[in-house]
Amino acid sequence: MYKKVIILCCSILSFFIFASSVSAGTKMALVTYNNASLRTAPGTKNAEIAVLNSGTKYNLADETLYTGSGCSSGWYKLIYNETTTGYVCASLLSIVEVSTDGATPTNACETELSNLGFPSSYWAGLCSLKSKHPNWSFQPVMTNLDWATAVDKESACQKSYISFASSINHDYIDSTCKGEYSSTFYPASQQALAFYMDPRNWFDEKYIFQFNYLKYDNTLTNHYTNGVKAIIKSTDFYTYNLNKGYDLAFITTEAGKNTNVSPMFLASRMQKELGNGTSLKTLYSGEAGVYNFFNYGVTDSCATSTGANNCGVAYAEQRGWKTPLLAIQGASNLLASTYINVGQYTTYFQKFNVVPTVSTNLYIHQYMADITAPSVESSTTYKSYSSLGILDLGFVFYIPIYNNMNATISNSANGASGNGSTSATTMDIASIVTSSGYRYSGGYISGIKLGTDVSTVISSIEAISGTDVVVKNASGTNVTSGKIGTGYKVVVTNSNKSEELKVVIKGDTSGDGVVNALDLLQVQKQILGSYSLSGANKLAGDTSGDGAINALDLLQVQKQILGLYTIAQ
Repeated sequence: MYKKVIILCCSILSFFIFASSVSAGTKMALVTYNNASLRTAPGTKNAEIAVLNSGTKYNLADETLYTGSGCSSGWYKLIYNETTTGYVCASLLSIVEVSTDGATPTNACETELSNLGFPSSYWAGLCSLKSKHPNWSFQPVMTNLDWATAVDKESACQKSYISFASSINHDYIDSTCKGEYSSTFYPASQQALAFYMDPRNWFDEKYIFQFNYLKYDNTLTNHYTNGVKAIIKSTDFYTYNLNKGYDLAFITTEAGKNTNVSPMFLASRMQKELGNGTSLKTLYSGEAGVYNFFNYGVTDSCATSTGANNCGVAYAEQRGWKTPLLAIQGASNLLASTYINVGQYTTYFQKFNVVPTVSTNLYIHQYMADITAPSVESSTTYKSYSSLGILDLGFVFYIPIYNNMNATISNSANGASGNGSTSATTMDIASIVTSSGYRYSGGYISGIKLGTDVSTVISSIEAISGTDVVVKNASGTNVTSGKIGTGYKVVVTNSNKSEELKVVIKGDTSGDGVVNALDLLQVQKQILGSYSLSGANKLAGDTSGDGAINALDLLQVQKQILGLYTIAQ
C-alpha cells in the first residue's frame, strides 16, 4: 500500500506538447481566475475553445496585446497544446517569468517541462509517462504555498485520516490528536501527509489520474458508457438497479454530460462511497422512495448518531432525488458547483484544497478525509481506461507545485490544537449544518443523537465551518460539554454572518438531554390540553413526525423509556 513509486529515468526522443516560441521560454501567462475562456480570436463574441483554471500556466505565442471586444485590457495569444492556440482576456492573466531550479534539461521533454515551470524533480517521472503516452499533456498548477506549511495545515486534527493496518508505518499516525476516527482509521501525521500530498510519488500510469481534469471530455463521449460499466459492473448497486430496469452506466453518462462532469469520475466516486456490497442498500435501492449514490449527507457524526442509511435518505428526501437519474444528476450538479468549479477540479484537489478560487477555503472544504482516497480513485479510473484500451487518448493532468519542496518533514503535535483552518468558510449556514451530519430547517438544528455531548456537536460543525461554534443552554449560558438538549442554541458562523439555531431532539421535550418520565408527562398533558409545548419543545414532542402530538408520540416516548424503541432523530 505504501510502496513508493519507482521513477524511471529514460531518454525521451519525442517532443513534449508543442514547440515553444523564443519568448515563451522566459515568460508565460499565469491564469489568475477560474473558468477563464480561451477563444478562437480576440473578443468575447468569438467561439470558446476551452476553459482554463486558476493557477495554470501557458506559453505565450507572442507578447503582443491584441484588441478585441469585451476586454478593455486586451487579449494575449496562448499556446494551449501542440495543435491549438487561442486568446484570453489579459485581465484574467498575469505574465510571469519562468523560474528554474538551476538544472539543465537534457532532452526535448525536459526542456518543455522546464519551460512550463516544472521543477527538475518532476522531469524524470513525467517524461517516463510521456514516452509511453505521447498524447498526454501535463499542466503545472502554481500553488504559491510553502510545502512545509501546506503539510502542517493539512495534517491538523479532524481533517486527515489514514487506514490502520498492522503493517502501517506508525510514524504515519498522529497520536497527539484526541481519540480515533474509527476502529480502522486514525489521524494522519505530517509524514503521512507529506507522502500522499507530494505529486512526485504518483507519477505512474496507475496513480497519475488523481490529477486528471474532472470535467466532461467530448473526445471520450463514445467511451464513457463502457468505461462507467467497467468501474461499477461488479457492484451490487449496479446489478440491483439493472434488474430493476435502470442501467446506471447509461444514466451516469447522461448525468455527466448534462452537468459537464466526467462520468468516469462519477462512477469512481459512487463505487468508493457505496462499495461493492449491500451495507448501504437503502441508499441505492429506492426502498425508502429516494436514491443517494454518493452518500451525500452521510457525515461521520451523523452516521454515528443515526446510521449511514438514515442520514443519506434524509438528505435525498430534502432534494427530491426520487429516481436514479435525479439522484446522480443532482449529486453531479453539487460536485460541479461546490467543488469542480471552485478550484477542486481533480480528485487530488478535492482532498487537498490548495488552489481554491475563494482564498478563505484554503486547506478546508475537503470532500474526503481519507488521505489515500485520491490514489485509490485514480487506480480505479486507470483500470477502467486500460480495460477499454483508451489510455493513449489525449488526457490532461493538472499537477500542483509548492515552494521549498525539499524541506524535511518531521512529525510534531501540530494538529492537537484544532482543525487547522485559517478562516471561516463561504458555505451557507444550512450547508454547513447538513455537511456536519445534522439537519437544518427554519432556524432549527436537529438530527442530533440523544445523549450527544455538546463538545461533539461543536467539533463536528467547526470541522466544516472553519471557525468557532458557540453553544448556549436553555438559560443562555455558554457551554462546552454535557448532554445537549432541546432548546439549546447553536451559533454557527460563516465568512458573512452568524445564525443562532435552536436544538430539537425528538422525545426530549423538557430539554435536559434525556427522555424520561418528565417528557412522557409533558406529552400526555399536551394531548389532554392541560399543558402547552411550543417552539423547539413542541417539535421535540412530535416524535413520529406527522405534524401533531398525539397518542402515537406518547407510545413512542413510553417505549423509548422502557428500552423497547429508539426514537429516530
